[in-house]
Amino acid sequence: MGSSARNYVIMAFFKKKTDVDMTTGSIPGHLIRFALPLLVGNLFQQLYNTVDSWVVGNYVSNEAFSAVGTISPIVNLFVSFFSGLSVGAGVLVSQYYGARQDKKVGEAVHGGFFLVLVLGIVLTVVSMGLSPALLRMMKTPDEVFPEANTYMQIYCAGLLFLVIYNMAAAVLRAVGDTTRPFIYLVVTALVNIVLDLLFVLKFHMGVAGVAYATVISEAVSMVLVMFSLIREKGSIRFRFGRLFQPRKDMVRSIVRIGLPSGIQLSITSFSNVFVQSYINQFGTDLMGGWTCFNKVERLAQLPIQSLNMSISTFVGQNIGNGDTERAKKGVKAGFGIGFVLIASVAAVSWILAPQLTAFFNAKPEVVEAGTMIIRLIMPFTIVNLWTNCQSGALKGAGDTRSVMISSISGYVICRQIYLFIMSSYISNTPVPILLGVPVGWTCTMLFISFYYRKNCDRVLEAAAENYRH
Repeated sequence: MGSSARNYVIMAFFKKKTDVDMTTGSIPGHLIRFALPLLVGNLFQQLYNTVDSWVVGNYVSNEAFSAVGTISPIVNLFVSFFSGLSVGAGVLVSQYYGARQDKKVGEAVHGGFFLVLVLGIVLTVVSMGLSPALLRMMKTPDEVFPEANTYMQIYCAGLLFLVIYNMAAAVLRAVGDTTRPFIYLVVTALVNIVLDLLFVLKFHMGVAGVAYATVISEAVSMVLVMFSLIREKGSIRFRFGRLFQPRKDMVRSIVRIGLPSGIQLSITSFSNVFVQSYINQFGTDLMGGWTCFNKVERLAQLPIQSLNMSISTFVGQNIGNGDTERAKKGVKAGFGIGFVLIASVAAVSWILAPQLTAFFNAKPEVVEAGTMIIRLIMPFTIVNLWTNCQSGALKGAGDTRSVMISSISGYVICRQIYLFIMSSYISNTPVPILLGVPVGWTCTMLFISFYYRKNCDRVLEAAAENYRH
């Protein structure tokens, strides 16, 4: 390829995309156009761990398959805190963008990157040191422990790549650009697939091979998205010279908004560590079935997560523009769109449960367990849709504290109380224990719906008032 052609390809790949102003135009149209690339991009991001599981489940061993699945709650525990900080930066960027305050947008961008860089280094060291103890806390079986620890040590060594990517992607999404994160995730997911097959089938590296493939892929995604921000011409452009000169008041604002979200996500993930410990006591076949369910459930939740981010950005921009009525209409439109999607996904998952389980692990006992879990729990995913539509609106207004309280109360406290009572006094068998998942979802929906109905107008108006003067 000649130099001129190569330069053209590079420019096409990294060129500045048009920012999306959601303060005017069709509400459903904005939500769909924003959520669709985000949905497909998140789908490819899920492919990282999904492909890992498929490769080890089909080409390594059942123990390796269970090992990859059992570390997910621990990895999510570490990543979730930084996802919360990304929420804080993204909310401020979207609100300042809607208010046309370009200088403030830049300050929010660099304040967010300063936080994740400094704290991300600490996260890497802490996560690698704590991983053996956390695996023991989850009652990981001895035959699974060595491979689970190997995978986790390698994965945690590359966590900094992931948290930096998530911050950069949050910045792009805050101004309505979901296209570039989508493109980069497609590229890096393909890299991950190729490396998985190469390291496992060619070099016979086992579970370590899929871990290295994931870390390398995440490094590629980080490089692509950061190069894109560096080439930006607008207010979200990243400059290394400003990285270690953050405005203290902006950093405090990011922490104020992002910390409750980070705490909520981290504690919820930590709660899942205990849920995993309840599952692990029933043996590797149910663990394998639970791992298969987690893969399917995460894919089914992607439309919900995409709408959550779409509504959050939509509400944030319209609050910056002072239009709270339009912000509330976005929540209702998002629920209508999501209901059709989630009902369809849940139905397909229920029907194809055996085939979906067998895709990851064809062992008959695992297929039986996975099919039972998917059909038991997947119909309840519709509950999470309304929860996420409302929480997306509250986050867009900067009210992450109420989302934190509602989520911890439902996902963590109510679920753990249910599991303790059920396992200790009623029936410590798989089905009642598995129902702890939808119990947590339902309680959270009830808590956040009550708060949203009582306080929605007040929260949105208070946030919008900051930009009307």
